Amino acid sequence: MKKALVCGAGGFIGSHLVKRLKAEGFWVRGVDLKYPRFSPTQADDFIVGDLRDLAVCHEAVDTRFDEVYQLAADMGGAGYIFTGENDASVMHNSAQINLNILEACRRRNSFRIFYSSSACIYPEYRQLEAENAGLAESDAYPAAPDSEYGWEKLFSERLYAAYARNHGFEVRVARYHNIFGPEGAWNDGKEKAPAAICRKVAQAGNPGEIEIWGDGEQTRSFLYIDECLEGTIRFMRSDWAGPVNIGSEEMVSINRLAAIAADIAGKTITPRHIPGPLGVRGRNSNNKLIFEKLAWRPSQPLASGLAKTYAWIDLQVQKTQRPKEAPKPAIRQPEIEAAE
Repeated sequence: MKKALVCGAGGFIGSHLVKRLKAEGFWVRGVDLKYPRFSPTQADDFIVGDLRDLAVCHEAVDTRFDEVYQLAADMGGAGYIFTGENDASVMHNSAQINLNILEACRRRNSFRIFYSSSACIYPEYRQLEAENAGLAESDAYPAAPDSEYGWEKLFSERLYAAYARNHGFEVRVARYHNIFGPEGAWNDGKEKAPAAICRKVAQAGNPGEIEIWGDGEQTRSFLYIDECLEGTIRFMRSDWAGPVNIGSEEMVSINRLAAIAADIAGKTITPRHIPGPLGVRGRNSNNKLIFEKLAWRPSQPLASGLAKTYAWIDLQVQKTQRPKEAPKPAIRQPEIEAAE
């Protein structure tokens, strides 16, 4: 039986990846600071530990794995990444994790490793207009990411490439573009735009109003989790190292994203635009390279994945808004006399 290690298995993408690998017959070990938040892990073994600690990494990689997926990182949505308040933690924590994982894998001869980079590595100067034609992999340099999160991801891409050159690692580096779906962060300050919009629409009345940061004309493309996993697995098992985009080419404005969510909910929603962290003006994925190399591209429209995500988030909102039942008064049981 093949064995896989998923670092970050308590997170959104990692927990879904564990399920996918188990469905394929792998023995899977997960490792994270915490178990998945919304459903029990399906991993055969799960280590609750801090990958910033090299000893935890050695414990996790105590044997040779056929596939190692390194998804663990300190990250979140715009409200976490772009305020500047978390820059030192984001850079230090994620870099430390990657340094430790690579050393632990080198020690145990686990050399086939997938690293989840991000579209945030792309230069800000290529993302200044809402009408973005799509970011090709070759656009990464000259480097000028718009956040420290992006700079750390770019550094780690080079770190993995260096281990491939110097230590014979079979590295696969993918640049994820805004992955979303059920069982992701939706109300803790680390949620991304699709989850935040779905939550706001679910909480709004009908008709209702939701807050949107900026003018709402900033654009992004969003990829549903099942599509992300399909692209990731195909890439991991190919003979090509990347880096490669794993994202959708269906770019929408945040206003349009809100309108799609409102349609799914059957609500009339009016956006109220307020100041807030925005990130780049326009970002889209160019999928020409992944199609050339793997003959694969995403197949689901945004609305399809958003409908599944909205249904799940609406259920979470209903659970949090449901009034708690008052404790029922204790019922005094009648005393029964013992029969003579």
